[in-house]
Amino acid sequence: MDENTALLTQWMKETDNIVFFGGAGVSTASNIPDFRSSNGLYVQKLNRQCSPEEMVSHTFLMRHTEDFFDFYKKYLVYPEAKPNQAHYALADLEKMGKLRAIVTQNIDGLHQAAGSKEVYEIHGTVHKNYCVSCGKQFDSDYVMKCEGVPKCDSCGAMVRPDVVLYEEGLSDWLLSKSIRAIEKADMLIIGGTSLIVYPAAGLVHYFRGKHLVLINKSVTSADSMADLVIHDDIAKVLREAVDGLAGEA
Repeated sequence: MDENTALLTQWMKETDNIVFFGGAGVSTASNIPDFRSSNGLYVQKLNRQCSPEEMVSHTFLMRHTEDFFDFYKKYLVYPEAKPNQAHYALADLEKMGKLRAIVTQNIDGLHQAAGSKEVYEIHGTVHKNYCVSCGKQFDSDYVMKCEGVPKCDSCGAMVRPDVVLYEEGLSDWLLSKSIRAIEKADMLIIGGTSLIVYPAAGLVHYFRGKHLVLINKSVTSADSMADLVIHDDIAKVLREAVDGLAGEA
């Protein structure tokens, strides 16, 4: 264990009020790529380049529904993905009574699959889908097995994923819960996110606690605010830190 990870372990030992805020980098070790890596996708029907941000926007869903679901099924849903050591380490930290909440931008459900209980999915989840007309709920298997645009088996209207698309607002309820958890935390660990997507990235400004920790392979806009910055693999760092904490218990 290196010096920075050892310090993280020590800080974890000193508090039982930690909140974790994570992004796409938490799930890359589960073979779920950041969808922005699919830049410049060429859509023949549209005869133009489309960025991933455009293709997961509300406008695109409404105007180019078939293309939206083609992209969504290919790049945003990974039914075979399994939790990695970052997910399991955070679940263990919660079981120890140290971690109060996970605030995640990810929509893959892997935190819950690893055993975490208090998870705030502020961008929604691929595991929940609903009919835009009658509101009937569907799981991800239903959407993935439908050819083309998923249709409700009750009323025939479109079934869309319960994820927050570009141009759509975050859930006020989930945002409020996330803000309260971060405001009350003694330690905020931010991991696997470049902190460029707002309003989620602005959550860091609500932290008033003792230790702000950033774990990310690349530099972020909040590095200068942090008490500890670790530019390394988040799965490796969290696993080592939590194992070190368990070893001292």
